[in-house]
Amino acid sequence: AGLRALRRLCGLALFLSQLCILSGRAGSLMTTKHSQPQSTFAKSITSTSTNTPYFKAAESTEIPPYVTKCPSNGLCSRLPPDCMTCNTNYSCIYGKPATFDCKVKPHVHCVDENNHEQENFTINMTCQFCWQLATTDYVCTNSTNCMTVSCPRQRYNATCTVRDHIHCLGNRVFPKMLYCNWTGGYKWSTALALSITLGGFGADRFYLGQWREGLGKLFSFGGLGIWTLIDVLLIGVGYVGPADGSLYI
Repeated sequence: AGLRALRRLCGLALFLSQLCILSGRAGSLMTTKHSQPQSTFAKSITSTSTNTPYFKAAESTEIPPYVTKCPSNGLCSRLPPDCMTCNTNYSCIYGKPATFDCKVKPHVHCVDENNHEQENFTINMTCQFCWQLATTDYVCTNSTNCMTVSCPRQRYNATCTVRDHIHCLGNRVFPKMLYCNWTGGYKWSTALALSITLGGFGADRFYLGQWREGLGKLFSFGGLGIWTLIDVLLIGVGYVGPADGSLYI
């Protein structure tokens, strides 16, 4: 009897253990089924973020404007200053020739004396700043708003640009105070000839654009000759000029 009871207990324990194993498998299956959509959703999110097309910024292929000034396959030492970048030689002596190390800018192609393409080269130029150049080495803007015939002579603010074939230190575009030197097309010889021949009728003043003075000379017969003589002297020495303030040509 005791042996039978023991067998029954062992069978019951085995049944319970199998029942526990089955319930555990069922729970794991349920967990897997519930977690599978979540993992699939997470995977879809990851896949979406990874496969998002990346728009890379297009590389600029625009040619810089200075390239139009740079002759292709020419001598590097004869390139315009806008086509190269040079290191400042701080040891140079003002007014003396000096050597500068230069490098061509991107998209610029040049060669040496042996027709070999190169990027680094040296140039020789005078050690001086651009604003110290001679007046023939740069071009400045003109002003038509100032009087050329005045005492003291008027100046105006001009913007000057160095010519392409000139090398210098510093900025190639710089401001400078210049004397008023523009002209309206009036000739000094014509004004003097009119003053001598028809000055008594105010022809010289009319020619220079001074209408009120011309009418005064016309109706006073040249100030009875005195005004005519004075104008001949004043126009002859250049003291009386065009009414617009320009210079004679």
